[in-house]
Amino acid sequence: MEITIRPIRPEDCQAVTELWNHELGNWDVTTENLAVTLAKMEKAGIYTTLVALADGRAAGFITMVEVMAAGFPVGYLKINGLAVKEAFQRQGIGAQLLKAAEALAAQKGISHIGLASGFKRTAAHTFYERQGYVKGSYYFSKEV
Repeated sequence: MEITIRPIRPEDCQAVTELWNHELGNWDVTTENLAVTLAKMEKAGIYTTLVALADGRAAGFITMVEVMAAGFPVGYLKINGLAVKEAFQRQGIGAQLLKAAEALAAQKGISHIGLASGFKRTAAHTFYERQGYVKGSYYFSKEV
């Protein structure tokens, strides 16, 4: 199986929407709002979304943003979403997506990457730990 990782294209929106909703669960992502959001992200210039293709088919994605915060003089890279289609999991695609994120961070002079993962996604937690990521906090949110 040949794996290619490249920036997202408009024709990837349907596959990424399905991945986001199925693999990450309980999201109201639509192809339309993903396309609108990606356009805004591109305009902002601090977001990167990559798609992993397995033999030419979308098998996974990662989306990231460069964030400034006290304690991180050059900021850090926050992973906003990472998913691999169930049929392609445990084949190294997620690890390749994380390596692409790490390469992007290094290219930008950023030395820290952060992410949040839902409580129920215990297999994902194990995956992140195997990739060298450390549990450091809880993530809280509130709709206002």
